[in-house]
Amino acid sequence: MNKSKRKKVNDAYLFALPYFLVFFTFVIALIVISVVLSFTYYDTINFPDFVGLRNYVNLFTQDTDFMQYALPTTIKYALIIGPGGYIISFLMAWLLAQVSYKLRTVLAIILYSPSLTSGVLMAVIWKVTFSGDTRGYLNYFLLQMGFINEPVQWLQDSNMIFGIMIFVGLWSSMSVGFLAMLSGILNIDKDLYEAAYVDGMKSRWQEIFYITIPSIKPQMLFGAVMAVVGTFNAAGMASALTGAYPPPQLAGWLIVDHMNDFGFSRYEMGYASAMSVVLLMIVMIFYYVSVSLFGEKKDKRIR
Repeated sequence: MNKSKRKKVNDAYLFALPYFLVFFTFVIALIVISVVLSFTYYDTINFPDFVGLRNYVNLFTQDTDFMQYALPTTIKYALIIGPGGYIISFLMAWLLAQVSYKLRTVLAIILYSPSLTSGVLMAVIWKVTFSGDTRGYLNYFLLQMGFINEPVQWLQDSNMIFGIMIFVGLWSSMSVGFLAMLSGILNIDKDLYEAAYVDGMKSRWQEIFYITIPSIKPQMLFGAVMAVVGTFNAAGMASALTGAYPPPQLAGWLIVDHMNDFGFSRYEMGYASAMSVVLLMIVMIFYYVSVSLFGEKKDKRIR
């Protein structure tokens, strides 16, 4: 390698150094620390005491709240909000791409704005709608229309809490992945559509499946990854809706809720770290599924 090429390589590493330092400090280092602490008993005061695999054994054999509520609820929430929000984001992005620039800008801001607030804040806002008295918007409407004779306790019924969480989650699911897909659709070469119609394409559905989706696969992969991370990172929504911690009968209790409970309420950081490692493994599995569905061949080779 000659001197000029060596200088270009050194410059490239220099420009990448700030990002690498931030990524290493706030991602890699924290993951390593969590993995190490997961094999210890650590109460945040005394020095960590090595316990081997005891935290993992207790998590899967003795922690009934995790196995019966947190784990299945999180998986179910992710399987509904992830694909559901992802499909809604794509459909909304495609529909907005069909309208004029000014209208598209206004509608994009409206659709994207719920994701700017946390799921907990959105739950607080929707708590007014699902309030169990006559002042709750939903109860007031149903009473006025004659559908019910007395207010329904929406947020005290454990069978309804999860459904309300799904509604709130879908409402705020159009995040940065939605904007990425909208940008990808708007940047597709229009000549592709014209050539396809000349070759015999006859419907908008064929346009979506044969032109739009293949042309924005990188954006769709990005949206899928963001959806996976967002759904598994959700926490506190059921408590914000019900005003109780924990929520009634642990309805809507997610892994991050369980992890925060042990880490910041009971100060069992080692046990909470074990849960975070398990959650990371689950997220990685869903990430690999997303790459296999939407990734290009080079992405699958990297995987």
